[in-house]
Order: sequence, then C-alpha cells, then structure tokens
Amino acid sequence: MDRDPDARWLARVMHVAFFLLLGASLARFLLRHPWEDRSPWIVALSGALASLYLLGPVLGTRATPRRIAWLGTVVAVWMVLVVLAPSFAWCAVPLFYTGLRTLPPRAALGLVALLTVFVVTAQVQLSHGGFDPNLVIAPPAVAAIATAVFVHAERQADRQRALIEDLIRTRRELAATERREGTLAERQRLSMEIHDTLAQGLSSQQMLLQAADRTWDSDPATARRHVRTAESIAERNLAEARRFVHDLAPADLAEGGGLEEALRGLATRESAAFRVDGTAAVLPDRVQSALLRIAQGALANIREHAGATSAAITLTYLDDQVVLDVADDGRGFDPAAARDEEGVRGHGLPAMRVRAQQLGGTLTIESTPGEGTVLSAAIPLEVRQ
Repeated sequence: MDRDPDARWLARVMHVAFFLLLGASLARFLLRHPWEDRSPWIVALSGALASLYLLGPVLGTRATPRRIAWLGTVVAVWMVLVVLAPSFAWCAVPLFYTGLRTLPPRAALGLVALLTVFVVTAQVQLSHGGFDPNLVIAPPAVAAIATAVFVHAERQADRQRALIEDLIRTRRELAATERREGTLAERQRLSMEIHDTLAQGLSSQQMLLQAADRTWDSDPATARRHVRTAESIAERNLAEARRFVHDLAPADLAEGGGLEEALRGLATRESAAFRVDGTAAVLPDRVQSALLRIAQGALANIREHAGATSAAITLTYLDDQVVLDVADDGRGFDPAAARDEEGVRGHGLPAMRVRAQQLGGTLTIESTPGEGTVLSAAIPLEVRQ
C-alpha cells in the first residue's frame, strides 16, 4: 500500500485527524479542569504521544519488530492518557487505522477490540454514571464499520494488484509469442527465397560445370562458355546472398527515417518510382517492417521473374487502413495458377501473404499474362495485437 497514492492520501488524513483529536482532547481537559495535580502528567503524556506518533512514518508500514514495538508504545501511552482523562478516548479512531495497516488480521482485530473497550469505558465515565445505550453501542458500531471498510478496501486492492500482475504476465507471454511467430515467419520467407534463387542457381552451376567437364577436351569453346555462364550465375547468387543478409534487419527503418524514407530508398536502389497518397499516419513498428518486407519481396519478384521495364511503389493512407501497391509492366502471370503452385515453389508470395495476415490485413494480386502485375497489401490502422 505504500506505493498506492490513495493509501498515502488516506494515511495523511489519519495523521492530521490524530493530531486534531489529540489537541482537541487536551484543550477540552484544560478547559474543563483547571490546573490539577494530574495536569502536568496529562500535558507531558500528550507531548510524548505526539512525539511517538511522529516516528510512525519513519518506521514504514510493515509489521517489523521495531514497528510493532512502536505501535505498542503508542497504544500504551494512549491508554494511560484515557485512564487519567477519558476525553482522549476518540484518539482511538486513527489508531484503529494504524493497527489495521500494520498488524496481521487477527492481531489487528484484537487491537481494535481492546481500543473499543477503552473508548466505551471512557464514554461511560464521561457520562458521570448515567447509563446511555448509545455510549455502549456507538463505539463498537463505529469500530466495526471502520474495520469492515478497511478490510474491504484492502481486499479490493489485493485483487487489483493480482489482476495487474496477471495482465503484465499475459502481455509478456503475448510478446514472447509474437517474437516466436515473427521468427518462424522470417525463417519461412528466407527458406522460400533461398529455394527460389540460391538453390536454383547452385543447381544450374552444377549442371553447367558438369557439361563443361564433359566437353572440355572435345569442344573447349563450349566448355569455356559454360564456365562463364556458371560464373555469372555465381555472381548473381552472391548478390542475392548479400541482399538476404541485409534484409534480415530493416536497416532503413533503424536509421530513423520511417517507412516512407525506407521505401523511397528501396525504390531508388531498384530504379522504381515512389509516391505517397493521403495524410500520413503513425504506424506501429510491426506494420512498417511488414510493409517494407513486402515491398522488398515484390521488387525482387519483378527483378527476377517479370522482365519489366518499369515498376512503381505507392503508399496510400486511408481513414481505416494503409495500402501498399507495387506495380510493374512485365510479362504478368495467372494469379490463380501461381497460388495453386505456392506449396511447391513460390516467388515470395506465401511469405508476403503471411505477413499481411498476421497484422489482420490482406494481400491481393491483379495480373494478366502479358499485361503486367499489381500487388496490393492492405493493413488496418488498428492493428490486431
């Protein structure tokens, strides 16, 4: 409860109430009873009780031996004061709170009962022997209400703390799950891209070198041509491998330029046009990374398979979603047939589709053989967590 602002506020109120009640009780005694033999003791004990009470916040709220000893001393001094001057009885109300806040439940209830007995006794003495049912019933009722309210508040606070801890643990588990899913998606993307580029290039090199070996003696010119072709494929594969390593971490986003700058730089490197439509919105890092990856994959497909003379990237901000379009004027293809073959070999499309779906979005492809292709990824601005 120490870290709870409401608890600190309540503690301050109780401290102020204690000193007000203590001061009022002392003033009442001095006004009602001119200086008597017991007066010096009353004044001294009142000062001692005030001084002791000031030490409470320094000792904290936990039931340490020092804190319990302090509380026992405060209660003992108060009891002596009540015996000497019953008007000090109502100082017990803040002491109820202090005992409930410091002691274990059973010990706190025992202390409340003891304080209540002293309050009832003091009130009866103040009535000068006349019996008043309220004096017997009211103090226990007040003590019971105060105790019930405090215990209820404590239980509510405990439940709230447990709920918050549960939520924090759940968020950590969700974050760990998202990281695992991201790792699996990245592995899937890399495996498909490696299969479609590096693996096929190595297979082609192997066949070309085997052909060169067979014709090395009988047709040296053809053999050298095979070797040069294999060298060209190796150079292309090396460039692809470097691109894969670069794509493992979106460095363009890490530099702080944001998605638009990253896409603009990608378009420049790939000799593509770039345009932004609509009013820019702040996108989560996951969305920015996914859209950049989709754009990279789409341009890689264009470079490797489309035979296009031009390509264009368009980033569009709508009211409820952000849309990335990558268009080319290449040879095009049949999207339905390509989707049927995704389980066998793909052009990075499965990985792009998975990235979009993980964020609650969609990936659509419009293409006709001989008429180019438009790939569109739409991600809602309220990304599913």
